[in-house]
Amino acid sequence: MTDQNNSGSCCGSCGTGTTSEVQSLGVTTVYKVSGMTCGHCEGAVSKEISALDGVTAVAAVAKTGEVTVTSAAPLDEQAVRAAVDEAGYELVGQN
Repeated sequence: MTDQNNSGSCCGSCGTGTTSEVQSLGVTTVYKVSGMTCGHCEGAVSKEISALDGVTAVAAVAKTGEVTVTSAAPLDEQAVRAAVDEAGYELVGQN
């Protein structure tokens, strides 16, 4: 019976796996960017932010003006602002 309980219980290993997965995903931050109106705008902003060190994913949505950035560690907002400026848009701030 003890073997069945141990093999049937996954609380210890599942919790550990989940924690590791969350840690491997990094930090997700949502920024508000003004001036994006189309897919080209989304691509330009995504390209510039993706070039920042530690960035693992970027999703820009022109309709809402939101840019979701996933990175290994928190990003310097000034670096993000410079990247958005380089793309030709304005970083309003974080959501």
